[in-house]
Amino acid sequence: MTAFTPRRAVLAAALAAATAATVSATPSAAAPAPKGAGGAPAPGKTVDNRFWYSYGHWQAGTHQGTAAAAGPLPGLGIATPAGRTEYADPHTGKKSTWEYATWTSPVHRSAVPATEAIASWNALTPAGTWIQTELRATYTSGVTGPWYVMGRWASGDGDIRRTSVDGQTDGTSTVWTDTLALDGSASASGLRIAAWQLRLTLHRRPGAPLGPVVRLAGAMASGVPDRFTVPASVPGAGGGTGRELRVPRYSQEIHAGQYPEYDNGGEAWCSPTSSQMIIEYWGRGPSPAALAWVRKEYADPQVCHAARATYDAAYKGCGNWPFNAAYAASYPGLAAVVTRLGSLTDVETLTGAGIPVITSQSFLKGELDGAGYGTAGHLMTAIGFTREGDVVANDPNSPTNPAVRRVYKRRQWENIWLRTKRYNASGKVVSGSGGICYLYAPSAPSAAQLRALRAVGVL
Repeated sequence: MTAFTPRRAVLAAALAAATAATVSATPSAAAPAPKGAGGAPAPGKTVDNRFWYSYGHWQAGTHQGTAAAAGPLPGLGIATPAGRTEYADPHTGKKSTWEYATWTSPVHRSAVPATEAIASWNALTPAGTWIQTELRATYTSGVTGPWYVMGRWASGDGDIRRTSVDGQTDGTSTVWTDTLALDGSASASGLRIAAWQLRLTLHRRPGAPLGPVVRLAGAMASGVPDRFTVPASVPGAGGGTGRELRVPRYSQEIHAGQYPEYDNGGEAWCSPTSSQMIIEYWGRGPSPAALAWVRKEYADPQVCHAARATYDAAYKGCGNWPFNAAYAASYPGLAAVVTRLGSLTDVETLTGAGIPVITSQSFLKGELDGAGYGTAGHLMTAIGFTREGDVVANDPNSPTNPAVRRVYKRRQWENIWLRTKRYNASGKVVSGSGGICYLYAPSAPSAAQLRALRAVGVL
């Protein structure tokens, strides 16, 4: 169940010296995120999302061999390759030559003074193709940092091994698996990320007729202040109390020991198990042919498939946040992003519109009544609320599939999800996720879903 403990522990240590950000701890749940590259930071906000996904979005920026494609599902693809490159896969030792083309986004000025940024992308990668996503930050000092690789990704693992890249730093910021974060001393000095830029590099086999197609790409920048507790939201403020979504239930624990090459087996598969539940809620899932590799005696083979499809070879786990979102969006008709939300009011708004929310939280045994365990990092899904406002969750850390549905006390659940600091079992101060979540929704959302996504600042 500890899908990201090692790198989160390192991140906590790196940020231990950082002081609290100077923005409010209670962002408005009703205001959409500002768009465009201009404008001053919005007061009171702690999260800013910017995603490119329309034909007009893809026409913007700088193209080197790429082109925007129109249609019901616009995208970015290879028109004429910009050149060829050799990639030596560090996880297989295999060297291959690839045609490539790149797209560089416009500079996006963050609507919040940010300490972190996390990229998301949705792409189709047929066999013989893959993509690389990079971010670079401009700090409030005016200095622009280097291009950081945020992921080398393909939906399959036959061409390259899906991977994050370790060891990236400029002495001011560092990439921790999937998160670009200011270093502790820089953050403590008051330095912030003022703007950022995204670069996509699309690869295909030389001469191949098909290349990857990117449907969505962007990032979430955030400046959530250090806090051990968060303000309590009011049940019903988001209009979602008393509603529960009919989400499939899958236990990660019934896969304990299976396929240990993917993060030591099912006991660590909280993230892909949660992803698979929501993918199937939206009526998608792998084909029988895609599941043919799974041993016949294993129940719920699609969970094993999700673990393989989200595995990060550098991190050696299945808890890479953008890799899970990219996996979900590899199914037709789904879009997915990683973001932060501000309160359970935001979750009520989304579940009230039929959108479940996969959340990341960490807690001691006893901090969440009814869980029966403690964890340094765990993913579960908010699928609704009781009439009293308590959280109905699908918790994959359960002994059986029927036991996955839990009801957790609202105040406890909200605090362990939104806080950025906590004490571990040894009494040491460590990090919390600060409201991280995965949002998977139709790429053509209904009017109600569109309103909900705008209300929480994603669109």
